[in-house]
Amino acid sequence: MTKYKIIVNPISGRGTAAEAVPDLDRFLREHNMDFDLVLTERPEHAVELAKQAALDGFEVVVVAGGDGTANEVINGLMLAKHAGADGVAMGVIAIGRGNDFAFGVNVPPGLEDGCRVLVDDFRTSMDVGLVTGGLYPEGRYFGNGVGIGFDAVVGFEALKMTRLQGFLSYIVAAVKTIFLYYQAPLVRIEFDGQTMDKHTLMVSIMNGRRMGGGFMMAPEAGIDDGLLDLCIAEQVSKARIFALIPRFMAGTQASQPSIQTGRTRSIVVTALEGSLPAHADGETLCTEGQQLKMKILPRQIEIICQKLDGNT
Repeated sequence: MTKYKIIVNPISGRGTAAEAVPDLDRFLREHNMDFDLVLTERPEHAVELAKQAALDGFEVVVVAGGDGTANEVINGLMLAKHAGADGVAMGVIAIGRGNDFAFGVNVPPGLEDGCRVLVDDFRTSMDVGLVTGGLYPEGRYFGNGVGIGFDAVVGFEALKMTRLQGFLSYIVAAVKTIFLYYQAPLVRIEFDGQTMDKHTLMVSIMNGRRMGGGFMMAPEAGIDDGLLDLCIAEQVSKARIFALIPRFMAGTQASQPSIQTGRTRSIVVTALEGSLPAHADGETLCTEGQQLKMKILPRQIEIICQKLDGNT
C-alpha cells in the first residue's frame, strides 16, 4: 500500500487550512489510505519534513496549503533527491490564498477536489526551476515561477493585508503598487545568446501559467516542456499599467507593444540602475537584489494531478 506523508500548513489561507484538518483526516481514512499527517510549525519547516519523509521511505508527499508551502515541499524533495531518495511523488491539496502552483499543475482548488485527485492517482513528471541570487546565493528551487519587479512588490503588499483574501487582495495590492513602484529600474536581461538593456517594469520567469491568484503571466506554459516562459514588461505610465491589468487577467498581454514574451532554458537578470525586488512562488528572494540567475531542470518530480490534455 502506498505510504503518504501529508504536510499541512495550518496558517495557509488565513488559517482555513487548520480548520480543514479534521475533514482531510476523515476523507483519507474513508479511502483507506496509509498516511501520516503533520502540521508545520515555522517557516521552512515543510522543507525539513518533506526531505525527511522522502528519506524515510514515504512514496508520496502531499502538501496541504498554498504556494509558499508547496515551494518548501518542492525544495525538500529536491534536497532528498540529491541525497539519494529519488522517485518520491508530490501531491497537492490547494487550500491557500493564491493556489497558482496548483493551477499550473492542473489540481483544482479546495479540499474535496484535491483529495479526489489524490485518490485518482494520475501522475506526470514536472519541470523544476532553480534561481540563484538574493537571499539564496546557493540557489532555491521553484515550481511555478519567479517574479522580478512590479509583480514581486504586488505580492509583498498583498501579504500585508489582513482583511482581504484570494485574488481580491492581489488586485488591491496591484492598484496600490502602481503608486509605489512605477519607476522601473534599468536592467540587463540575457537569454538565448541575446542581451537587452532596458527600463523594465516587470520580468516574470514562469514554469506554471499564473501568478497572484489570477494574473495569466504565461497562458501557454507547460510544466513538462523543459522551458521557462518569459513575460517582460517595459516601463509604461501609471495609466498604461491600469490598462494592462485586464490584459494580464485574460492572458492577452502578449499583443501589447510594451510586452515581450519568449521561452528559454536559462536567463540572467541584472540591475544596472536601481535594484530587483523578487519572489519565487510567492516567497521573498530579495527586496533589493542586484542579479538573479534562473534555469529549468526538466522532469524532476512526479506530480499527482488531473489528466492534462496530451498526457497519457
